[in-house]
Amino acid sequence: MAVVHTSEIKLKVGLDENRVPETLNWSAEDGGIDNEQAKAMFLSVWDSNQRESLKIDLWTKDMPVDEMKIFFHQTLVTMADTFMKATQDEKMTATMKDFCEYFADKMELDKLR
Repeated sequence: MAVVHTSEIKLKVGLDENRVPETLNWSAEDGGIDNEQAKAMFLSVWDSNQRESLKIDLWTKDMPVDEMKIFFHQTLVTMADTFMKATQDEKMTATMKDFCEYFADKMELDKLR
């Protein structure tokens, strides 16, 4: 099947003198996102030649720890949902969701919202 359209996602990271992220901005024209600010991001890509995940994890200096805990939790929940869509493995998805509940409980996320 031939590629009939391409879509570009852009990330812009502003660094301080020690190369620590000060700002994160992203754009995704097809999604209607134009230079939106973010405080943290996780990006994972699969290298099928090496059979390994490559990743970029960034957060700005002013990302509050409480928000980072919520961000992690929401990312874990999203990963469980995506795992289900990709594999249809209901048993493991349920196990992952159980862990997400455990994580939220241990991090006392209900008190942070």
